[in-house]
Amino acid sequence: MKVKVHGVLKRVLKIVLFAALAIPLFGFVVMWLWNWLMPALFGLHSIGFWKALGLVILSKILFGGFHARPGFQRDWRMRSIRRWDQMTPEERKRFCAGWRGGCEPEGPSPAVPEV
Repeated sequence: MKVKVHGVLKRVLKIVLFAALAIPLFGFVVMWLWNWLMPALFGLHSIGFWKALGLVILSKILFGGFHARPGFQRDWRMRSIRRWDQMTPEERKRFCAGWRGGCEPEGPSPAVPEV
């Protein structure tokens, strides 16, 4: 049990250290880019670090960047591959026909006439 707690504590400390370095870095990068581009291009005022950090947080809220699950895409891909492997050839054909343009190597599937 002690080893598990030690590993978890180590992981949490790494995450906290990364966040403590990344958050100010994002703030300074946004501040530098804003102050370099926006006044020259659009005549806007320069901003300070805290306003830049506020922009980073606002963009996170509005656009949902900085994904919290880095392994999600890999997991999704592996589940999709497993599902594909479990499909029969008929199910695969129907699946491919559902995608616009098809997914077969020789080209798109012929259109299925509607009844």
